[in-house]
Amino acid sequence: KDPSTLTFEGPYTRRCILTSYLVLVILALPLWWSTTSIERLSLPTSRIDSLAPKELRLPITVAVDEASTGEAVSGNLVEELRTKVPALYSHLEFSVDHFQGSSPPDVYSISLTEDAQFPTIRKRHLSVPMHQANQAPDLLLSLLTPYKTPSPPGTFRHLVAKYAPRYRLAFTLLNEDAAAGRAVIGWDVAKMISRWISPILKQTSELHNFTIESKIQFYAPLAFEPLVTSNGEEVIHGLTQENLKVFVNSAEWTLASSVSNDPVLHFVVFVPSISHKPLRILDDTNQAISSDAFVLPQWGGIVLLNLPADTQPKHHLTEVELDHVFSGFRAQLLRLIGISELPPGVRSTDPSRPLTDFQLDTLYRQRAFENAGSSKETLQSIVKLVDQIPNMPVGQDVRDDVREALSALEVLYAGVWKAPALALQHSSRALTLASRAFFNPGMLALLYFPAEHKYAVYTPLFAPIAVPLVATLLKEVSAWRKARK
Repeated sequence: KDPSTLTFEGPYTRRCILTSYLVLVILALPLWWSTTSIERLSLPTSRIDSLAPKELRLPITVAVDEASTGEAVSGNLVEELRTKVPALYSHLEFSVDHFQGSSPPDVYSISLTEDAQFPTIRKRHLSVPMHQANQAPDLLLSLLTPYKTPSPPGTFRHLVAKYAPRYRLAFTLLNEDAAAGRAVIGWDVAKMISRWISPILKQTSELHNFTIESKIQFYAPLAFEPLVTSNGEEVIHGLTQENLKVFVNSAEWTLASSVSNDPVLHFVVFVPSISHKPLRILDDTNQAISSDAFVLPQWGGIVLLNLPADTQPKHHLTEVELDHVFSGFRAQLLRLIGISELPPGVRSTDPSRPLTDFQLDTLYRQRAFENAGSSKETLQSIVKLVDQIPNMPVGQDVRDDVREALSALEVLYAGVWKAPALALQHSSRALTLASRAFFNPGMLALLYFPAEHKYAVYTPLFAPIAVPLVATLLKEVSAWRKARK
């Protein structure tokens, strides 16, 4: 039978079939567009650019007690403070004046006393003995701006961990090899944390929300062999300065147990095995030093615990044995979160508060400056990244985070923050929102998706169907034109 006489081979039928394919493609185009298009909302670029030249300036008011110092001495103190401060600390707005009686609670005050033997601090008041009157301005400035005073390398600023609203403190007791004998199987960690660490955490609650965890590990080998040397009395195993840098054996030590994205500060008690006992820290000349603790910058602190020779094979560490360990942990924690030390000879008169208001306020101000700068840099990086990568999505959640971070920064720069804790709160919120926007999973998922990838996906799917359809369509158009002629 002649194929041309078949109904389904007729020109009308073929053209209807071709038309149905075309209609299907046209109807599917909106769905394809909506499912493959990238949401790219506009960001408040002009507001971000307007923040670039702005600088955070925090006021500090100092009052000199004229009644205790006398008019002449008080005048000299005021003039000396007014001369030194603007030249050294342009980012702080100092104001210095006299007062008599009691000063306001948010004002830093200074007085001279006849009967005192050494400088003392009570809340925001500094009392200086009369015989140290010439040192009063420098003492006050070192209390208010300790981060500008020189400090020996390796002791302070480079040790401080990066700011984060939440931190985990992981207290870990590591037995190098419990099977070798004299292993620690328990410790009174909860009592020691309550005694040595909790008061610090309570006072720094404006800075960080801390979570505490503890554990014991019974096998934690070193990744190197300590140096065998002698201190003149006995053979010791020493940790050189290079050994301290690689002391943590990350491959075999399981230090953090919680599943969380919060940064961790580690505090480790390391109990060496019998074969490495006593384990001591060596100086640059490979001589043993008296300290048994050291800090790893921005990571945590470690204390070496050499058990006595008469220790039982399975030992439980008591509070007495742990006192010096947690005393060291407290000092390491203060360094890691950025608490400055009081100037030499200055003492606090409030033993119930381990940190003075001077120490807390200076850290609040320092963190506020750091957070404000980091927030601006993060927002500017987001804008540059979005401009450089056309395919990067910008969703509603990202734009909302950027806008809220900007609002927090604008409030921070517009305000006059006599209370450093309030400035810290706004700067912390700005940093948290800016970081969340920068690391948004929706932005990172399509960080780089060039056109070549699209061609590689679509060609194997549509080419086998499109080629015969296009060929048939051309054939039908040609036949239609011939039929018209």
